[in-house]
Amino acid sequence: MLILALESSAKAASVALLKNGECIAVYYQNCGLTHSKTLLPMAQDILRNAGLEIGDIDLIAVAHGPGSFTGVRIGVSTAKGLSWAADKPAVGVSATEAMAWGAVGVPEGATICCAMDARRNQIYNALFQHKDGEPCRICEDRAIGLDELAVELEKRGGTYYIIGDGAELCHNRLKESGISCVLAPEPVRMQSALGVALAAQKAESGSAHDLLPFYLRLSQAERERQEREKP
Repeated sequence: MLILALESSAKAASVALLKNGECIAVYYQNCGLTHSKTLLPMAQDILRNAGLEIGDIDLIAVAHGPGSFTGVRIGVSTAKGLSWAADKPAVGVSATEAMAWGAVGVPEGATICCAMDARRNQIYNALFQHKDGEPCRICEDRAIGLDELAVELEKRGGTYYIIGDGAELCHNRLKESGISCVLAPEPVRMQSALGVALAAQKAESGSAHDLLPFYLRLSQAERERQEREKP
């Protein structure tokens, strides 16, 4: 099974190739350019450098949310386009689950706290426990305030391994509450397409038509429109 995976749900963009569970290439970029300019060329480059064509791929995977509205749309649109063009199956996986799969150096039994910066003093979050080398979901994806999360984790107890582009923000808030937590090292903290590929191995694939973005809240434009339309 050869998987081409895309990640553009947050600030960085990445593409990965996974062959029968083994990573053969990862391309990561966090240079400030928009994903609309970088993601497809990155996919084309990684295939060319690996001596492959899109027709060689068995499955196209993408982080379909939660995350940046624009980033998620670009990732899903790119995956759908590649899937349609090559007549290949596609699958969308949770961005938080992909983060948990990509967590490096997490000890057995540790609780992984995924933190994606959602602005407005919130994060997109999910909790996973590392069991037998795999992340096991504890709660569903959610948009949650940092204060609310701190209250919840204080009640749960234990130590939390924090990953994601909102990890530092989350780590600082939890530390203020005296919660035991470890901030993932910067080189492995951000979302990565390798985690998307690993998560995709366990997911049920479908057609490009079935692939849709997954959002946890309305976009800013939609919220502003609702405010304007209030009587």
